[in-house]
Amino acid sequence: MNKFFTLIITIGLYGCKATNSNQTKIANPNDYAQTITATELKDLLYIYASDEFEGRDTGQPGQKKAVNFLREKYKKMNLSGGMPDKTYFQNVPLYNQKVSTSSLKYNGKTYENFKTQVVLEAPKSSVLKANEFIYANYGIDDTNYSDYGTIDIKDKVVLIRTGEPKIDGNYITTGTSEDTKWTSYNKGLENKVEVAKKKGAKAILIIAPQLFDKFSNYYKAAYDANKSGRLSLDKNSNRIPILMLNETFGNELTNDLKDKSVSQTISKPIQISIENNSEVKSENVLAFIEGSEKPNEILVVSAHLDHIGMRNGEVFNGADDDGSGTVSVLEIAEAFSKAVNDGFSPKRSILFLHVTGEEKGLYGSRYYTDVDPIYPLENTIANLNIDMIGRTDPKREGERNYVYLIGSDKLSTDLHNLSEEVNTKCCNVELDYTYNDENDPNRFYYRSDHYNFAKNNIPVIFYFNGTHDDYHQSTDTPDKIEYDLLENRARLVFHTAWELANREEKILVDKGN
Repeated sequence: MNKFFTLIITIGLYGCKATNSNQTKIANPNDYAQTITATELKDLLYIYASDEFEGRDTGQPGQKKAVNFLREKYKKMNLSGGMPDKTYFQNVPLYNQKVSTSSLKYNGKTYENFKTQVVLEAPKSSVLKANEFIYANYGIDDTNYSDYGTIDIKDKVVLIRTGEPKIDGNYITTGTSEDTKWTSYNKGLENKVEVAKKKGAKAILIIAPQLFDKFSNYYKAAYDANKSGRLSLDKNSNRIPILMLNETFGNELTNDLKDKSVSQTISKPIQISIENNSEVKSENVLAFIEGSEKPNEILVVSAHLDHIGMRNGEVFNGADDDGSGTVSVLEIAEAFSKAVNDGFSPKRSILFLHVTGEEKGLYGSRYYTDVDPIYPLENTIANLNIDMIGRTDPKREGERNYVYLIGSDKLSTDLHNLSEEVNTKCCNVELDYTYNDENDPNRFYYRSDHYNFAKNNIPVIFYFNGTHDDYHQSTDTPDKIEYDLLENRARLVFHTAWELANREEKILVDKGN
């Protein structure tokens, strides 16, 4: 099939200039768009979506190969890293939410996981040894009553129990029979844990006769059913070992106390060993071109670098999802870098952002937008996100010259109009808005990384070819990619990025989420 005809954009349309001693030159973006070729895209993708990369599962060895591959490509382009120190990796802390196990040694005995204790929370695998621990009775700290008094639990293991004391049938904290914030075994437990953490406890043991069997059975079943766990962003920097104990074990810990209503130090050694390989190390990859006139205004061009890894020894290569977007961002970045080398720097800065953990829950982009935006979101003018642009939707057989656009008009009429105008002048791709419908049952608008920018009121365009039979299958391989389509769609994104980066005024946000 003939390649799609690319029209020459009128010289000077984007106002990107370079000055020398003789004359002012104005860049022709089409010169740089044509450096994005099917051949180069194919060469990159056959490496990136090869078995060597093991499906690029988040935090796994194949994903490490992927980020190193991307970093080396940007180094060869002479593009600096997008981090403040000019490096390329933004560490994304992830937490593997799986059931932890423990062993607990006390008074010469070892106590078994799920039988006498169950781990409610743990930061990572660890062994905690203490020569003494603090018994803090009910662990209540209220205006009218406190179990802590002058006792200091900072950097100590603290032992508390569920419930709340009463006097003459009334709760001691309020003087009434109505339940308080400390009464409920579940909610009251949360409040007690929060108090102990604020007071600096390094571990919390909770005697919970009424809850132990329920919690132990639940965690044991979850452990047996799913040892692999579930990833989430690790936003909890205050995570410490928290264990629930049954009544028998609780009595053994407090057996020598003459008055269990008084908080006191128990001068006996205790050792808590926790097995919890929870920490998952992963990275976003950032490369950056600084703008020549408006460097504080940032355009983000993104794609996700991960895929779903391996299953039963079979590699899920993810050539379309999202190898196609990843290599497109590389080629777009290279086209801009060639323009910069020729003296045509964009007016605005451009961040080329490869995010991790998309397949797990958009975690890389969520971390960038919600936790650690390296460049202020209020200065981010738009996000062009590429996720699967190398194939043809079976619904579009025979009508290949298309791409689905999602989100272009959600926040900015300006962006939508710009996108249409650029396409008319450069690429003549059919812009299909089928999945842009508010009532789209697939909800694609919410399912890729652009959404984390859009929810922060940053205009977005999501470029997408639709799903196909190889979506999330081991058959999503580089030989299935239609490289002429990939070339033309990547050039469209490049031209759109060029216009956004170089137009005189930044696009307006005239709609709300």
